[in-house]
Amino acid sequence: MPDSLAQARDDVALANRILANEGIFDAFGHVSLRHPADPQRFLISRHRAPELVQPADILELDLDGKPAVPTPHRLYGEVTIHASIFQARPDVTAICHHHAPAMLPYAIARVDMVPVYHLGASMGAKVPFWDSRDEFGDTALVVVDPAEGKALAKALGPHWLVLMGRHGATVVATSLRELVFRTIYTARNAELQTQARLLGGAHGLSDEEIRKAAAYNLRPAPMERAWDLWAMRLAIKEGRAVPAAAAGAPGPRKAKAAIGAAKARKAPVRKAAAKAKRKPPRAR
Repeated sequence: MPDSLAQARDDVALANRILANEGIFDAFGHVSLRHPADPQRFLISRHRAPELVQPADILELDLDGKPAVPTPHRLYGEVTIHASIFQARPDVTAICHHHAPAMLPYAIARVDMVPVYHLGASMGAKVPFWDSRDEFGDTALVVVDPAEGKALAKALGPHWLVLMGRHGATVVATSLRELVFRTIYTARNAELQTQARLLGGAHGLSDEEIRKAAAYNLRPAPMERAWDLWAMRLAIKEGRAVPAAAAGAPGPRKAKAAIGAAKARKAPVRKAAAKAKRKPPRAR
């Protein structure tokens, strides 16, 4: 969880643009983050295409999906997705709703999504399915009614990803970086599952493989590694300076250690040079 509200706004904006740059979002889709100081609020962009979102676009909403402070900006119609899940799942810190092309066939065909490789294990052993038609009949397939949001949250249950019939998917996580990691790699898992089925069979991971692979890949180090790459690619596209972490700049402790090691390597050379200078020349 970011330490400051300003950092949280920066991170939510960046996550939107990363997911657009990595092909998850087009003009539609949204990311939210539970408020770093008030769990009864969350941060989400104003009504805007994800690729355009900047920190100044990030608004504070309460868990009814209403602005915490008055705003002239239009809200996303589907804020109830986020509000309802944050209400139902105190363990959830970040949410993404998207319509990634790789996953839509599963939402349309109602075919089970399963982890088929190690990075896909972040979806968990089960991906539930929610269809608005089952409870609400024919709708515009946009989750705008709070009752629909609550039904979606109920279908998600304790899981990390829910498919939405003929619509898309909603992903949840315990941090923003975990959310981006899970969103990207579950979409890639869907691509691989489809390709494997075309070759004759998609043989998923066992439950124990899923548990072990998810625990391994959702550690801070793998998620940071992926985030740094995606942040670098986005910075290059936007013509910004590459973030220090993505560029491989060492942190203060590592930099100090590297300087100390370099000095230690040079010390014997300097001592040898000084000794050579003091040694009298041989008589010829």
